[in-house]
Parts: sequence; structure tokens; C-alpha cells
Amino acid sequence: VSLQMMKHAWDNYKHYAWGLNELKPISKQGHSSNLFGNIQGATIVDALDTLYIMEMKEEFKEAKEWVEKNLDFNVNAEISVFEVNIRFVGGLLSAYYLSGEEVFRKKAVELGEKLLPAFNTPTGIPWALLNIKSGIGRNWPWASGGSSILAEFGTLHLEFVHLSHLSGNPVFAEKVMNVRKVLNRLDKPEGLYPNYLNPSSGQWGQHHVSIGGLGDSFYEYLLKAWLMSDKTDEEGKKMYYDAVQAIQTHLIRKSSGGLTYIAEWKGGLLEHKMGHLTCFAGGMFALGADGAPNDKTGHHIELGAEIARTCHESYDRTSMKLGPEAFRFDGGVEAIATRQNEKYYILRPEVIETYMYMWRLTHDPKYRQWGWEAVEALEKHCRVDGGYSGIRDVYNNHESHDDVQQSFFLSETLKYLYLLFSEDDLLPFEHWVFNTEAHPLPVLHKDDGNKEEHQK
Repeated sequence: VSLQMMKHAWDNYKHYAWGLNELKPISKQGHSSNLFGNIQGATIVDALDTLYIMEMKEEFKEAKEWVEKNLDFNVNAEISVFEVNIRFVGGLLSAYYLSGEEVFRKKAVELGEKLLPAFNTPTGIPWALLNIKSGIGRNWPWASGGSSILAEFGTLHLEFVHLSHLSGNPVFAEKVMNVRKVLNRLDKPEGLYPNYLNPSSGQWGQHHVSIGGLGDSFYEYLLKAWLMSDKTDEEGKKMYYDAVQAIQTHLIRKSSGGLTYIAEWKGGLLEHKMGHLTCFAGGMFALGADGAPNDKTGHHIELGAEIARTCHESYDRTSMKLGPEAFRFDGGVEAIATRQNEKYYILRPEVIETYMYMWRLTHDPKYRQWGWEAVEALEKHCRVDGGYSGIRDVYNNHESHDDVQQSFFLSETLKYLYLLFSEDDLLPFEHWVFNTEAHPLPVLHKDDGNKEEHQK
């Protein structure tokens, strides 16, 4: 089914928005997000590996030809370093590792080089926004005290290590290792990492901590850096398990109805709210269970299962059986969105991602059952003539579509669904680590140092 869904999403993108970043499935035209500046083709690059894995060979070939002829980074535009890294660099790297086609390696390294000026700050903590022509960077104007954001500068590690591996140029890995060095030198409030860090002073901004947006993938990349290094990156491993310990102590709570959730921390005060993005953490805890210190393995798997259950409840308690952007545990409500501006669903993958990890690591059939419920809801409420659209209010009985088919729907949501219903030997966890946009990157074994270069 996810194959047919992918075909519907891709064919409509190709028909109505080919070469543009995303599709507007209701108005049947292209959609351009300012996150990518004037770089085009986000959906193509994001979907490459999904097309390849689903054996959509014709579609993959057309996508590859577009990349060869039209993917251009010589644009005078300000881009989000984080988004361009996870979608474009990640998508190109994984297309290269799966297909072996040299064009993808070449484009990934070329783009990586264009991102390097983002690190030209006093601390080496990169800017959030970069003009890729002038090399001038700055931060989001709304971020606390001119700070860079933890999830943004903390979600470059996997891709940049692979860029060094594939180019033979150590500078990429050095830049991301330095980010860690800065973090390790700093005092962490209660062992927690605030979401804001000033790249000039090297000091934390306001003490907000979140495992959802602004924090999420930083933690994911610590664990995955260790896994991707064939479990040799001891620094990443220690940082991850120490952080999880602090999260368990300070952020993980149980509602009166028995649902485990991860709250947000604001200068020592908890906000009992959990974002859809935070739902990725169930899969992360389960994936990290195996390496957990002193016999905590069962505990981490259990924690993953409890987060998965809470997130399933957030879906189940809506009219559309699709989860809201954020849901709360206060004032007598549990796992329900109480604010209008948190009731939307934009085709996000995090809950399905956690089902996929839980299925692979436990084989409990309920995860496939829950995944199937999500498929039915997507087909019923998000599928439109011209593709798939997000929904403005999942508690309503009538769909109000937002008219965007996000590139991550093809990259992540549909890929995780496909993997949830596939055998475990498709992209097995011992050989592949998924970046935060679901782009699989191979585990780097100690012995394959720089095989690539010697073959060239």
C-alpha cells in the first residue's frame, strides 16, 4: 500500500510541480519554502532513496537525470543550514550509497563545501541561515539572544562524517567534532542541554529544554553517531546516555491516566505538553536500549513502548485518527490538543517512525496494527486528487486541507510505513543508520577507512 501511496504522491508531484520544491496538491501547482532559498527540487532529492528502495526504477532514473542536469547550488539565496543538510545532503548521500551513482556523491560533496562558511563564527557553532553565494550567515531573528538552535547545529554530524569519508577531506568531520567540544566544555543545567546557544559568546541562551522541536534530533544524532561509528565513538555514546539519564529524571512524567510523556522544561518549570515531533523519541529509546549502561536495556525498550502508546493515544483521541502537532497533559486533558494552533497534522512521520523501530526491535504485532490505522486515516483524510495534503484540524469531522505535500512525506512517512511492513533484512539496523530525514547512511566499519578513494 505504501508503494501505491508513493506512486500517487510522486506522479502528482511530477505532473504539477516537477523541479520545484514541493507540490500544492489542491491547487495543483508548485510550492516553494523559504527554507531552501532558491535551491529547487527538494521533493526529488528527498524521495530518491524511497524510489530506489521501493524499486520504482523508472521514477528513480528520471529523478537521477533531473539531478544531473538541473540540481544547482550556485544560487544567490539564504538557506536553512539544517534543512538543506538533512534533506539535500542526506538525500544525495543515501542515493549514492544505495545506487553507487557517482553524480550523487559529487553533488553531496559540492553542497557540503557550500555549507562550510556557516561554521565561520567565533566558537565554530554554525549559523542557522547562510547565503550560499556570499557565505554570509546569521541566526533566526526570533531565537533567544541571537542564539543558534541545538537541534540545528546538533544535526549535522552524521552527514558531515560521511562527507569526509567520501571526499577524503577531514574538514567536514572536524567542524562537527568541534561542536561537541564546545558543548562538553559548558556547564549543563541539571545535566540538560538548553535549546539555545550563542555562537559568538559560546554561552547558553534562555534555559529552555525540549526533546521536541528545537532539541529533538540533537539527541538522536548522539546515539546514531555512536552506532554509525561501529560503536567506536565513545564520546557520542557517553553524551547520549548521560543526556537520557537527565531527561528521565527531569522531563519524563506519567499522567494520572497512566500515560508516560516527555514534558518541556522552561528554566526549571515543566510545561506538560508534548509535540508530535517528540514522538520520534520512542524509537530512539528503543534503538539505544541495546547499549544502555548497567542492565537498563529492558527499561529503555519499555520506555520506547510507553512513548509509542502515548503517541498512539494522541492519534486515537482525534476524529480523524491522525495526531495533532502538540498535545497536553493538564487541566484534566490527556494526550489532546487544547489550542487551535496545535490541532494541525502536516503529514509528519515521527509516530510511524517509532512504530517501525518498535516493530523491528520487539515484533509486537500491535505496531503494525497501529501503522495500518495511520494508513487508513491518511488515505481517508489526506489523499486528494492531486496528491496528499496536511490537515488544519484533526478534531474536526470535515477536512480543511493546508494544500502542501511536504517533501518529508515521501522521504520519511512513506518510507517508514514501507519498512514497517517489510522484512527486517531490508536496510537492517546493523548496517544502516537513518538520518533525521530517514535517509539511510551505512555504518562505517573500522577497516573500510577510505576504500572509496582507493577505488577511484
